[in-house]
Amino acid sequence: MADQKDNAHDFKVQTAKHSNMSTASMRPPSEQSRDRASKRLSSESNGNNEGGVGASTPVELTALEESFRRFAIHGDTRATGKEMHGKNWSKLCKDCNVIDGKSITLTDVDIVFTKVKKKSCRNITFDEFKAALGELAKKKYKEKPAEEAEAEVFKLIEGKAPVISGVTRAVASPTVSRLTDTSKFTGSHKERFDNSGRGKGKAGRVDVVDTSGYVSGYKHAGSYEKKLAKPM
Repeated sequence: MADQKDNAHDFKVQTAKHSNMSTASMRPPSEQSRDRASKRLSSESNGNNEGGVGASTPVELTALEESFRRFAIHGDTRATGKEMHGKNWSKLCKDCNVIDGKSITLTDVDIVFTKVKKKSCRNITFDEFKAALGELAKKKYKEKPAEEAEAEVFKLIEGKAPVISGVTRAVASPTVSRLTDTSKFTGSHKERFDNSGRGKGKAGRVDVVDTSGYVSGYKHAGSYEKKLAKPM
């Protein structure tokens, strides 16, 4: 009897194990690969590989690095936010008022970018970005120590995002205004609009035959009918 109980217990344990394995294997392959990809992306965003030291400790972005990533991906759908090219670097310095036209100019910004980046690269990393800001800080705040000047430049950038302006703004042109002024139209074009400048539709494009019986240009049409309709 004891042997039969042990065999029954072993059978239940094995059945439970197989049921768990079958449940995991029944999931579609697409869902399993999606889970693996999400785990890999989360580990990369935390700066660690899965199972590595400190894998459970997420890395929080500073305000400066957050702004760096916002400008790094601006206008580029394939950008990862880890590197920034020269065009967005210049836009960052302009939008964040690092360029003042006096101590810091667009030429200075381009020179510093070329100085800090690697010779074989077209982009700069976040560390190179901070080094570039340090170079600009020395020129922008000459009277302050290097650390204080760098902190002042960091404050100009922290929490900022790319400025998008003037995208749909229409520019008023005197030539366009003159061409669209219906009061100055002549000939057949003049007949297509009324005095307020509104189009007449089909009546302005097609000659409509007047079948009222009145001669052309008669201004008192319908006045006789009104007199007959008055009570005697």
